[in-house]
Amino acid sequence: MAVTTPALALGNRAPDFTLEGIDGKTWSLADVRGAKGTLVMFICNHCPYVKGAAARIVRDAKELQAIGVGVIAIMPNDTDAYPDDSFDNMKTFSRRNGFTFPYVIDRTQSVARAYDAVCTPDFFGFDAGLALKYRGRIDAGGKSEVPGARRELFEAMRKIAETGQGLETQYPSVGCSIKWRR
Repeated sequence: MAVTTPALALGNRAPDFTLEGIDGKTWSLADVRGAKGTLVMFICNHCPYVKGAAARIVRDAKELQAIGVGVIAIMPNDTDAYPDDSFDNMKTFSRRNGFTFPYVIDRTQSVARAYDAVCTPDFFGFDAGLALKYRGRIDAGGKSEVPGARRELFEAMRKIAETGQGLETQYPSVGCSIKWRR
C-alpha cells in the first residue's frame, strides 16, 4: 500500500544511531555526517518505489557526496515477514545498484521510529549542524523516471550545502509503508 510522508517540523535535530552495515562495519550518525549536510534515507530491497528510483538515488547520492554531503541508507523493515529485505539481500541490492554509501539495517526499528519514518523511500535532509531542512521526495517520478522532472531531493540538498536552507516548497515522499514488527 502506498503511503505519503507526513509534514515534519523543520529544524528538528537528527536522532543518533548505531547500526550494522552490509560492509561489516557499524555506522553511526557521526560516521556519515557530511561537512555540508547529511542525507538519511529509509529504503528497502523489495519496494517497487525504491526499485524504480534506485538509479536516481545512486546518481544523486554520488553528486551530493562530491560536494560534502554525507549519505546513508537505512533498511527498517521486518525481515522475518519480508525475507526479500534480508541482510543478505541488502548486500545483493546494494551491489546490483552500485551504492556508494553505507547501507545499514535497523533490526529493532527504533531508528525508523525515532525519525518518524513511514515509508520506503523516505528522505531526511539535514544541514551541517544536523537540523532537518528537507523531508520530501526524490522527484515527481515515484516508481519511474519522468523526463525533465525537477531533481527535488538533489536541489534541496545542494541548497542546504550551499546556504544551510532547504527548498521552500517540499512535496511528501510516496512509497510502500514500513513493514513494522508485530
